[in-house]
Amino acid sequence: MRLTLSALLGIIAAVAACGSAQRNASPARPIPGQQFAPVIVYLQSQVDTAFPGAVIAVGQHDSVLLLAAVGHYGAGDRRPVTTETIYDLASLTKVIGLTTAAMMLVDSGKLDLDAPVQKYVPAFQGAGKERVMIRHLLTHSSGLPAWRPLFRESTNRAEALALVDTTALMRQPGDTFVYSDLGAIVLMQAVEAASGQSIDRFLETRLFGPLNMQSTRYQPPESWRSRIAPTENDTAFRHRVLWGEVHDENAGRLGGVSGHAGLFSSAGDLSKFAIWLLRQRRPSSGDFPRLPASLVQEFTRRQNIPQGSSRALGWDTPSDHSSAGTKLGPNAFGHTGFTGTSIWMDPDLNAFIILLTNRVNPTRANTKILEVRRRVADLVADALTPPR
Repeated sequence: MRLTLSALLGIIAAVAACGSAQRNASPARPIPGQQFAPVIVYLQSQVDTAFPGAVIAVGQHDSVLLLAAVGHYGAGDRRPVTTETIYDLASLTKVIGLTTAAMMLVDSGKLDLDAPVQKYVPAFQGAGKERVMIRHLLTHSSGLPAWRPLFRESTNRAEALALVDTTALMRQPGDTFVYSDLGAIVLMQAVEAASGQSIDRFLETRLFGPLNMQSTRYQPPESWRSRIAPTENDTAFRHRVLWGEVHDENAGRLGGVSGHAGLFSSAGDLSKFAIWLLRQRRPSSGDFPRLPASLVQEFTRRQNIPQGSSRALGWDTPSDHSSAGTKLGPNAFGHTGFTGTSIWMDPDLNAFIILLTNRVNPTRANTKILEVRRRVADLVADALTPPR
């Protein structure tokens, strides 16, 4: 589908007038449609090249300035994507869900960043593991390997967790950055032990419910299926096109609920989350749920563990060739998801960029999203900070 520029500007202007996506945010202020026209034109050019379809949300100063959709649901589904389309977030689960849960538990005194993981997960056993701290898990410096095929090595959730907990360290804690799904699964267990709840229940009651994120959850029900973009034709594990079922194989073995993957959401819901989290960095915020500004700032700043790592606590920060592009500020933080999702926030601009795609449909071999993310971030940054 190709749209004329005038049609695109009409869509953008209509979107801008729709109001804020956060229930406590002020209405979205009218803006010139051409401000974001280059973003939409570029995304439209990537349909059926980098992804079947995409939804983008941009916000600033507690308002959603852009919420737009391009393309269609999938390679075999020509229905046009809408701004309500739901996507498999993949590793955005690590920050939207797991990291936020950790922040809340640190705030309540139930989780200590510098406590041994074994305090919360006694089954986390093996040589050197007594020196792995919660902070190491959040900075991907625990020494655990990146991954192992739990979906092949186990037959149920309990067996899979036992394998994770007994996986040997590859490095000394704190010495090396290795982006680790296994570490996120261990951290999920610590969060569940500290909270006394499963992670899906904790997030629903403490985060998604209070923020009115009605299109965000693990294990989406069948009634949502018509709104969910399909992901990959899974030839390794489930041998079918995945539609409303978590894409990540190991999360699938864990029943669709994990710290490293499993959440589904929409751009509108994630805009509510982004506005809320940016507000938490301002001491005057009266939102509920409420987190101390100093705590959110600590979680979203570089930890330098190990030396030179771009990682904050759970979150990432801009670095060379990252999905943040070249124009976000030094205090920006964000994350990506394997299925083609990303979120970046810049507290200095008080702005966020959310891009949801199903670039793995029909196959993960398509990696053009890597360049698309960077280009979109730069185009949005230009739109938010026009030349004087």
